[in-house]
Amino acid sequence: MNNKKFQKSKVFTISFAHLAHDTYSSFLAPLLPLLIAKLEMSLFMAAFLDIARRIPALFNPFFGLIAEKTGVKYFVILTPAITAISMSLVGLATSYAMLFILLFVAGISAALFHVPSPTMIKESSGNKVGTGMSFFMVGGELARTVGPLVATAGVSLWGLEGIYKLMPLGIIASIILYIKLKDFDTNRPMTKPKEKG
Repeated sequence: MNNKKFQKSKVFTISFAHLAHDTYSSFLAPLLPLLIAKLEMSLFMAAFLDIARRIPALFNPFFGLIAEKTGVKYFVILTPAITAISMSLVGLATSYAMLFILLFVAGISAALFHVPSPTMIKESSGNKVGTGMSFFMVGGELARTVGPLVATAGVSLWGLEGIYKLMPLGIIASIILYIKLKDFDTNRPMTKPKEKG
């Protein structure tokens, strides 16, 4: 995008996406003691769960290649719902393997979100990239504060197994993002024109 104007609406929308996504990503820490008790995990097994969530980040270069060849906006639109579904189901996990898979899926979703979203912020911020990234980072940091509060509130209301009821909030967030970002222009030159001589 060649528009140098700061597009406030798009910057705020992508920052909201960061808030919605990372709120669910931060569920694990407050739920971990309950999950350890439920599944009778050792400390090693519990520690490995966070590794399972972070392993997909190793594939970021590969995800970047995919993002360059597809509509990057759909990664940002869909991943809050995917992360919300997987993280809201951890309370229903009946085995360590099931819990591991749910967290691994959430990790893939997080990687797919965080690869293209800064690029979209850059394209929406015009010549105020620093300001745009500041709003984006506020969304992520606020999520790390709100997420554990939302998770503990869900447990207080419905118990560990009932936190799946938090899932619709993430799905609604993705619907809002689709409405707001469906016309986001991600068409840009993929490669530099070849120079002769």
